[in-house]
Amino acid sequence: MSKITTRMKRHVRHELKYEKPTLWIGKDGFTPQVLNEVEKQLSKQKMLKIKILKTALEKETAQVIANQAAEQAGASLVEVRGHVFILYRRHNIPASTNENQPPITKKKTNSSKKPK
Repeated sequence: MSKITTRMKRHVRHELKYEKPTLWIGKDGFTPQVLNEVEKQLSKQKMLKIKILKTALEKETAQVIANQAAEQAGASLVEVRGHVFILYRRHNIPASTNENQPPITKKKTNSSKKPK
């Protein structure tokens, strides 16, 4: 599970405040299929809002399911509020893509000369 600062948690909560959950966990709980979907969505977006249905809460609490999801997905658990929790995972840029690109240089222009 990755670390996340309090300021970043506040930012993530603010961003997803009015968003609806994009994933629901059903009566089977946190299954490998749900993990695959979490991975898929976190690879596209940094933040993910997940709702746990009441039938899933018969076996485990929301906090336990949220911790399990964050640990298995390699994400940070931002907040658990009722039956909804938020995961955040920073996108990493592969080092190999940066090594092949030349550094960006600015062309020097002489702005003091006026066209005749």
